[in-house]
Amino acid sequence: MTLDDKLGQMTQIEKDSLVPRSDLATHRIGSVLSGGDSTVSPNNAQTWADTYDSLQRTALGTPLGIPVIYGIDAVHGHNAVRGATIFPHNIGLGATRDPALVQRIGRAVAEEMAGTGIDWDFAPCLCVARDDRWGRTYESFGEKPELPTSMATFVTGLQGPTLGADPASVLATAKHYIGDGGTTGGVDQGNTQLTEAELRAVHLPPFQEAVRRGVGSVMLSYSSWNGVRSHAHKYLVTDVLKGELGFTGFVVSDWAAVDQLDGQSGFTGAEITTAVNAGVDMVMVPYDYKKFLTLLRGEVSAGRISQARVDDANRRILTKKFQLGLFERPLTDRSYTSGVGSAAHRAIAREAVRESQVLLKNDGGILPLAKGAKLFVAGKSADDIGNQSGGWTVGWQGRSGPVTEGTTILQGIRAAVTDPATVTHDRYGNGIDGSYTAAVAVVGETPYAEGRGDRPNGMGLDQEDLSTLARLKASGVPVVVVLVSGRPLDIAAQLPDWKALLAAWLPGTEGNGVSDVLFGDHAPTGKLPMTWMRSASQQPINDGDGKSPLFPYGHGLTYGATPDPDPDPEPTPSACTAQFRTIASWSGGYQAEVTVKNTGTGPLTGWNVAWDLGGSTVSSLWNGSLTVSAGRATVRNTAHNGALSPGATAAFGFTANGPTGTPATQCAGS
Repeated sequence: MTLDDKLGQMTQIEKDSLVPRSDLATHRIGSVLSGGDSTVSPNNAQTWADTYDSLQRTALGTPLGIPVIYGIDAVHGHNAVRGATIFPHNIGLGATRDPALVQRIGRAVAEEMAGTGIDWDFAPCLCVARDDRWGRTYESFGEKPELPTSMATFVTGLQGPTLGADPASVLATAKHYIGDGGTTGGVDQGNTQLTEAELRAVHLPPFQEAVRRGVGSVMLSYSSWNGVRSHAHKYLVTDVLKGELGFTGFVVSDWAAVDQLDGQSGFTGAEITTAVNAGVDMVMVPYDYKKFLTLLRGEVSAGRISQARVDDANRRILTKKFQLGLFERPLTDRSYTSGVGSAAHRAIAREAVRESQVLLKNDGGILPLAKGAKLFVAGKSADDIGNQSGGWTVGWQGRSGPVTEGTTILQGIRAAVTDPATVTHDRYGNGIDGSYTAAVAVVGETPYAEGRGDRPNGMGLDQEDLSTLARLKASGVPVVVVLVSGRPLDIAAQLPDWKALLAAWLPGTEGNGVSDVLFGDHAPTGKLPMTWMRSASQQPINDGDGKSPLFPYGHGLTYGATPDPDPDPEPTPSACTAQFRTIASWSGGYQAEVTVKNTGTGPLTGWNVAWDLGGSTVSSLWNGSLTVSAGRATVRNTAHNGALSPGATAAFGFTANGPTGTPATQCAGS
């Protein structure tokens, strides 16, 4: 490879910036992306596939014939493509507490992406959102590290057990490394002010799990850690991610993030050198690629970026291209194209919607609603697929209205009842009287994405929602609120007026999953992935911080417990082992991981591990529940990692203050 070949591989550009198209080959560009508002016309799977193949053929015409890798933000489905299946945003998936379902969603997304040729997904977002004012809160699976960690199964869904093992394998991206969910005040691209121990305890575990699962790429965060931007942080990127965690994939910058390092518009050689030497392997330029390549070449020629660093970046990038099979199968596999938005994928999405519903209040058991009841449906999000899908839906910020195909919540209600004529709808609540069994108000947020979604000045319902709710209340009819939002909202003042409250989050295109729960075809099982504030003045509020929430983390009602079909089952032999491993240490503290393995012949339904602390104190712990007594620590499984089949493993981690050791652990199973 010539130097030009190598520098091209380190460059990612927006497809619409390619003018002329031949520049892709001329400059040996290694990667293309579509930004949030970058689309094709007509916007359908066939056109996307044709566009991909055209770009790929151009790349293959270079002397070395190195294929491009094409990236896109398919963050809740292949959401740039009209007609694709749109799944719930991550906050709703976190409420399901169902990692296996999330892995199936990842597989469905990969298949829909494969149908358009695109082979690299800028997902999953593994941020741990600690302040709900942050406009990206809905991109987080939850506020405690164990929840996003458990949902890293999405990586396996996208890539498969082995990257490139089948034609639908798509490169996954763990983002945004690291701490973007912990910025002061929930400010997007802000500053995360934490000790290293706190950063490791809260924000690192999901990335550890993604690396363990073989994630192919990691995208850095715009945000800073204690004043130093992630894109300039060699310790975090090279020493911790690539060294300590053993990440062998490639690191990509976020959109034009390298250009932000000096606070001025326009690339400089110094910015490029800082980022590449920190560990960035591929730079998302995305527009001014000619200037970028000229500056990058100048920095390498001057020796400020070493040839070894360039070669390392190329090895990482090209390895993933080879593993994906791009050299053997560079063009779209059209057998997947007709599956974009398929009934099978929509069925998975509907399942995810109903599992994500969190019932927060149900006075008098008003839910489930009778299918023969006379119902009045109101609210701006009752019949609006754009609202229920949120941001990153056929456009970066999303928008209200019929942005794509699917089922609105109102359509789901009408399909569920015995007679659709018993359902009256008016967006504003006009025309309601006392003859209705119940009023269903579907209210909440309208679409937004990062930046515009930050809410530092209040998190309540808007005036339209409040007016609609006031009309419904005045009728005397019991009000059931379905809240469509990307985060908990400040609703404590209105809650006494409502007989029931169902948190629907941002469910996506399959609104009938909401009606599945409203009418009792499926009892609600979702649990809060975020602590629900009493007022916005409590932000940030998180589990264990001593603040009194309106609803605690993990809260969620149901319609009645399912009886145990076998209340006295025969015991099965159970046994387990626990292996302790020190991951990192520093002056005055250390971080460790404990792996639990079921060594018995029957399944474990739970486990606990105990050991003597030896004078140290545990400062934080993830993927387990800790108790300490008489200098001895005991960790019990969480809800998502307690069930282990014979030979299966689970892991928890912790940080501690005090002497580093390798304590003898005792494991007990049940």
